[in-house]
Amino acid sequence: MKKAKHKKINWALYVMLIPGLFYLLFNNYIPMTFTVIAFKKYNFQKGVWGSEFVGLENFKSLFSTRDSWIILRNTVGYNLVFIVISLVIGLALAILLDELKSGKAKRRYQMSYLLPYMISITVVSYIVYALLSTDTGFINNSILKPLGLEPISWYSRPKYWPFILTAVNQWKWLGYNCIIYYSSVISIDDGYYEAAAIDGATRWQRIFHITIPIIRSTIITMTLLQLGSIFRSDFGLFYQVPMDSSALMNVTNTIDTYVYRGIKSVGTLGMSSAAGLYQSVVGFVLVLLANYVVRKIDKESAMF
Repeated sequence: MKKAKHKKINWALYVMLIPGLFYLLFNNYIPMTFTVIAFKKYNFQKGVWGSEFVGLENFKSLFSTRDSWIILRNTVGYNLVFIVISLVIGLALAILLDELKSGKAKRRYQMSYLLPYMISITVVSYIVYALLSTDTGFINNSILKPLGLEPISWYSRPKYWPFILTAVNQWKWLGYNCIIYYSSVISIDDGYYEAAAIDGATRWQRIFHITIPIIRSTIITMTLLQLGSIFRSDFGLFYQVPMDSSALMNVTNTIDTYVYRGIKSVGTLGMSSAAGLYQSVVGFVLVLLANYVVRKIDKESAMF
């Protein structure tokens, strides 16, 4: 009787899995068959299977243009900076949140951190425009002008945008990273801190010798996941926030925005598919390599 009941419960769980399996099948796995477009000169009249097979020509076209080095530099460079800064600031804020004694204060700060994450990137782009607009922007009219400084044409000055894009990205994603690290920090047993305090350890010593080592696996997992997307970029951040300004192309053009502009102008669907396949494969390989290195150093901290 117990065995039959156990089977019944298992079947109920399997039935509950069906909607999720169908979603994965139709949303993730079936579309993977169309990656063949990356190896074809796609013709809308002939369709996917009737289009001419061109091998690696789409990949060559993607990386043989004069802009290929710029888009690769921007994509990888920005992501490396984002990974480092999000790790440092997210972890620091998580530790600071844990230091707060008031529950109400913790909830207020958590909400203020998470609010930008829940805002659409389109809304973020208009908030940035409200700050940086040459004629009506808050910075030019309310900060620079009262100080007697000349207004800056932000959307035509590339030198400012690496800092602007980094600041906007951190502001938007700070809450997500902070909450992930905070959930790990609060799971640490207070007994470790009490014992360290009795032994005379300072607050900094408790952070570096207790907090960070204990949540090391979370830090490594988050870093590996971000590393897997190092050849991808937030399209909204690099296209909508700079308002597609041609003057900023040298510092805002990434693989994703370059492909989008290519499709919009000449309809290079094959090159778009090649870029997506390249980003996925290279990201997957990077995660495997990074995880392999982590396993060699500390097996318990590896993601798999």
